[in-house]
Amino acid sequence: MDASWFEPVRAYCERGDPGFWAEPVNALTNAAFPIAAGLAARRARGDGAVLALAAVTVVVGIGSFLFHTLANRWSMLADVIPIAVFIYGYFALAMARFFGFRPAAATALTLAFAALSFGLTPALDALTGRSVSALTNGSIDYAPAILALLGVGLALLGRAPGTARSVLATAGIFLVSLTFRTVDAGICARLPLGTHFLWHVLNALVLYRLLLAATRFRA
Repeated sequence: MDASWFEPVRAYCERGDPGFWAEPVNALTNAAFPIAAGLAARRARGDGAVLALAAVTVVVGIGSFLFHTLANRWSMLADVIPIAVFIYGYFALAMARFFGFRPAAATALTLAFAALSFGLTPALDALTGRSVSALTNGSIDYAPAILALLGVGLALLGRAPGTARSVLATAGIFLVSLTFRTVDAGICARLPLGTHFLWHVLNALVLYRLLLAATRFRA
């Protein structure tokens, strides 16, 4: 493997050196993801799609733990790829389960959503002439997920009000979570611990609520 994959990455306030336990709080709060997955799996009652996404949630926690301990380029991929798998997997499930799209149509819509998601940051960079990712500490990459949650929630209001309210409330929690992720880089001098660990805890809650919403809708 190219040596550059092992280059250290310092992305968050808590990390003061390249040591394995340089981010103990950021690392250990990833336990929230398998906890959320386990609670969701207990409620899933044989729901294969939800159980699969619960398994992805466990992998999200593992990948994030690796990044906050090893803190290099390859572990960064271990962090972000499972999150992307959950986002697009849940979007496909929402299209099929909440709106009744057939598998081919749900897949096509998910691919279109993925294309728009990948194109958003380059488009904003070109529009502003600046690196929007740098300005937002990388949080801009999650803006499409929030917009998708808002869109799904609003579209469900007339179809399934209870699920709609749950999804919209989850979008609000995700926005708060993303705010903590965004401000982490700018408050290191005042708060060396940072706020990224709150992203982990609240994001685990977001994933749990989404899995629960899909389970309840099916029931």
